[in-house]
Amino acid sequence: MQFTSVDFQRNVSKALNDPFLQQALQRGMHGFVGKRADAVSAVPEFEQLRDEARDIKNHTLTYLDYYLEKFEASVTRLGGHVHWASDAREARELVLEICRKAKAKTITKGKSMAGEEIDLNEALEAAGHEVVETDLGEYIIQLAKEPPSHIIAPAVHKTRDQVSDLFHEHHRALGFEQRLTEVPALVDEARQVLRRKFLSADVGITGANFLIAETGSNVIVTNEGNGDLTSTLPRVHVVTAGIEKVLPTLEDMTVLMRVLARSATGQEASTYTTVFSGPRRAGDRDGPEEYHVVLIDSGRTAILGGEFQDILRCIRCGACLNHCPVWGSVGGHAYGWCYSGPMGAVLTPLLKDLEAAKHLPNACTLNGRCEQNCPVRIPLPALLRKLRHRQYEARLTSAMTRYGLRLWTFLATRPALYRLAFAAVARSLRVLGGRRGALSRVPFAGGWTAGRDLPVPQGTTFQSQWRARNES
Repeated sequence: MQFTSVDFQRNVSKALNDPFLQQALQRGMHGFVGKRADAVSAVPEFEQLRDEARDIKNHTLTYLDYYLEKFEASVTRLGGHVHWASDAREARELVLEICRKAKAKTITKGKSMAGEEIDLNEALEAAGHEVVETDLGEYIIQLAKEPPSHIIAPAVHKTRDQVSDLFHEHHRALGFEQRLTEVPALVDEARQVLRRKFLSADVGITGANFLIAETGSNVIVTNEGNGDLTSTLPRVHVVTAGIEKVLPTLEDMTVLMRVLARSATGQEASTYTTVFSGPRRAGDRDGPEEYHVVLIDSGRTAILGGEFQDILRCIRCGACLNHCPVWGSVGGHAYGWCYSGPMGAVLTPLLKDLEAAKHLPNACTLNGRCEQNCPVRIPLPALLRKLRHRQYEARLTSAMTRYGLRLWTFLATRPALYRLAFAAVARSLRVLGGRRGALSRVPFAGGWTAGRDLPVPQGTTFQSQWRARNES
């Protein structure tokens, strides 16, 4: 998904007025929250697991150069190849060269956010390759010529009727004449179409949930098995992954696995968890003849060791998106790149451009649900506040916003004046609200009152009420 700049306000307006999107979001997202809560409640030690997962990722990031070199040595020992890409352009060129040498015609792909990040499909198709996404959600949006709207559910923005129309349009030429409407029938039709591609593919490209330094393995987690077929059937297997995906040992991976599926889909474990270690060896019944791993930096090294390093702990579970009221209202496309929701609001300005993505750190109510549900305890609200501070320092915020923040700072650092000023505001709002008890318009808060009324305060501030309660 190519990134240029994010017109977030326009995207939000479009999303809120799209009845099909709103219908899809309402039907598709509520289940994630409830299933996660049930899965977590069944594991008494889940909070301890979150601590362990956080510590494993922190340790790995501290010694990332060591573990990356160890991973490369392990892959080479197995007969595989590791390629280093400093940016998206270099990553694309490396994959294209591998496919050229393989004389690839058909390429199957497993779901990979790294592939989306580097615009891999567009580059492969421009070079004349047939590229087929094999994850059902990714396959749907490929037919629709749209980017993913969610990390783990890329087609969650599509209704069943829209998927039915897409399949009927694209599959008729393959002999599927009937327009199907039931989910099992649609899934079966997609399975029949994709099976032909699995069997004819020359190269298979996947992402990696984890890379294991001690064994040189890549680990993929799916619920469809498409990743396994993409990895084992073609002659060449290519893995694309960010450098932060490496872990020291398989034992470390098991800790992350215990929090990943529960946080993502509310499952104890995903249906398929597969560890791939190099190309086919003598005596193996299946597997690729060639095994390549393309490690992508693309701005990650610049984040290491700084105030935003915590975001590199992200394991792409989507829990922050699922619990975000903003994402749940506008979907992922509004964020303008493949990463959306709270993690995207942090990662996109860091990996791309703070000015072009200036609205994203502000697309948050700072309610804290993302941090509460993150399996590796990323302090997302704190990181978003730091990005807002960077914007302020770089004068990327409006003059009105900077003036308002200076005024707030002046009052907040003078407690007596602060109490006096906000007591007057509370009384004024109480009077303006009158008998109705709500305000439809408030000066300097047009965005808040455009779609809702503001309940008026009781006439006194929270601090004065708290003080009176303690004195009584």
